[in-house]
Amino acid sequence: MLSNTRTSNIEPVREGAAPSRRALLRTAVAGTAAAGSVLALGSSFPASAATSGAAVRPTTPQQALRELEAGNRRWRTHRQEHPHESPATRLRLTTAQHPFAIVLGCVDSRVPPELVFDQGLGDLLTVRSAGEVLDEAVLGSIAYGVLELAVPLVLVLGHQSCGAVKAAVHAEETGERLPAHIQYLADQIRPSIDHAQQGDARVSATIDANARRTRDRLAAEPDLARAISAGKLAVAAARYDLRDQRVRTLG
Repeated sequence: MLSNTRTSNIEPVREGAAPSRRALLRTAVAGTAAAGSVLALGSSFPASAATSGAAVRPTTPQQALRELEAGNRRWRTHRQEHPHESPATRLRLTTAQHPFAIVLGCVDSRVPPELVFDQGLGDLLTVRSAGEVLDEAVLGSIAYGVLELAVPLVLVLGHQSCGAVKAAVHAEETGERLPAHIQYLADQIRPSIDHAQQGDARVSATIDANARRTRDRLAAEPDLARAISAGKLAVAAARYDLRDQRVRTLG
C-alpha cells in the first residue's frame, strides 16, 4: 500500500541566458539530446492507459498505482500489450520523458519492472539494487525522478526468494562474514530481520519488512516528505511472488 510526497517546478532556461547546471543535468538525464503511508485506490482511471488512443500519463499517485496494477494483471494472465515501443514513440522520446512511476527493485533477473508491470519506453524510471538497498546513488536517482520529472509514485518492490535477504539472514544466524561488498548489503538489510520467525518463514517475513522499512526511509527524506505532504507523491511498498507473478502492496 502507499504513503503520500512536493515536486519542484522547473523554470525553463531563458533564451540567451547561460543554461544552469540543473538545466544541463535535466537535459542529459531526460534525454533531450543536444547532439542530434497507505494510499487507497479511489480515483477513476482507464484500466490501461497504455492502449488509450493518445497516451494518457497518470498524474496522481492513485492513478499511477492503478496503471501498475492493470499492467501486472496483464502480465500474470499472459495478456501483455508491450506498449510504447513503436517508431513514433521512440522518436517522441528523443526530446523528453515523462515516466509516471519510479520502481525501486532488486537486481534479480526474474523481476524486471517493465515486464512485471507490462510497461514500455518512457513509462517507468527504474532503480535497482540488491535487496532494494539504499545508498546515495539510489537516493539521488529517486530524488531526480520526483523533483525534476514530477513522478507521482515511488514503489519499493521486494520479491519472493530474494537472495540478498537470504544472505543477510544467513550471515546473522551463523556469524559468517560475507565476501567483499556483499557484506554491506547484509548490514543494510539486517535491521529488517524478523526474529519472531524461523527458517524460510524468517526470510519471507524479512523480505516484506525490508521493503516496508525502505519505503519508510524514503518517505522520511525531507524533499520527498514535502511532496507527500502536498499530496503530489506517494511512496509504496509491494512484493512480487515468483509463483503466481502477482504484485501485492504491503501495508
